[in-house]
Amino acid sequence: MPIKRNKRFHAEVATSSLSDIMFFLLLFFLIISTLANPNVIKMTLPKSKTNEKTNKQLISLSVTEDKKFYLDKQEVAFANLESTLLSKIDASKEQTIVVRIPFNMQVQDLVDVLQIGVKNKLKFVLATDAK
Repeated sequence: MPIKRNKRFHAEVATSSLSDIMFFLLLFFLIISTLANPNVIKMTLPKSKTNEKTNKQLISLSVTEDKKFYLDKQEVAFANLESTLLSKIDASKEQTIVVRIPFNMQVQDLVDVLQIGVKNKLKFVLATDAK
């Protein structure tokens, strides 16, 4: 008597290796995303659609297109900018410095100014035009 075998084909997807691959991809992207953000200067940017009024005393730092620095309408050389700025700020360092820089200046000029604030833990705000 011949034995009949059940030769039906059942489709099956092996998913055990897919979960391992997804786990490794998740780890890879998490590690890469933390390395993708190098040293960043933290700075609060004002929204140009609305005006926000504060009661804090503001110090104005203006940079002209020919790289002249003005601290509250008084011209200051870049070499003396840090010491002059620190002398104008009170001991609590709660004052905010408003940086006004032309839109066509190089980014490096802005970073040079902002690094003074990062080094001394000062609050900088970048002034923008309303649109």
